[in-house]
Amino acid sequence: MTPVVASLQRHPLKSHGREALSHVSLTVGAGLPWDRRWAVAHEATKVADGAWGQCTNFSIGSKAPRLMAIGARLDEETATLTLTHPERPDISFRPDDPQDVGRFIDWVLPISPSDRAQPVRIHAAADRGLTDTEYPSVSIISLASNRALGEYMGLDLSALRWRANIWLEGLRPWEERSWIGRHVRIGSAVLRITEPKERCRATTANPATGMRDADTLRALQAMHGNQDFGIYAEVVEGGTIEVGEAAGLLA
Repeated sequence: MTPVVASLQRHPLKSHGREALSHVSLTVGAGLPWDRRWAVAHEATKVADGAWGQCTNFSIGSKAPRLMAIGARLDEETATLTLTHPERPDISFRPDDPQDVGRFIDWVLPISPSDRAQPVRIHAAADRGLTDTEYPSVSIISLASNRALGEYMGLDLSALRWRANIWLEGLRPWEERSWIGRHVRIGSAVLRITEPKERCRATTANPATGMRDADTLRALQAMHGNQDFGIYAEVVEGGTIEVGEAAGLLA
């Protein structure tokens, strides 16, 4: 079976919502457009204005699991972001507008742990998305691996737990782990698979409720001796990817 793209996802505000897309256009050396364009800086943030920073500088799902239940929709023309959450009313705001940011902070505080550094502002890097990697990356998961992990755990795991950009269907379980260091064509784009993605406690939270309900990390450790799930890639040849298009390794 030829692997195909089952879903495309972006996360405009890091750890604060996901959005399904029908297609994306990738550029050499860049991540998914608008993915992790912004992040929520907390009161202990040390990253400089306009700089990329490690995830510890931001409010994230590993420390605030209820954030995992946020959905997102971005209006690219106005850079307006709409967020949804089962415990909060919908909110639309412009992350680049300081006046709007105050409304967002008021919105997110009730679903942020009171014993953690509190969210205070929105941060953006000058020339790239705030991915977890020091280089602009695209993240990929295999739905077969997600099912295999769920079967091992005796659970129906939502693939949304992994916050990946590209979901592939049609691989053998864990086959993607053998892709490290190789090139893959997806749609008309070519990506170099750079490294596995080590997972954090964010994946233990149910993306429908934001409640921790599955010890994904313990299961991965038991199955593989590590906490890796999914892979990172760099775009080496730009192109367009649509849901349903084929993916395959290059010789």
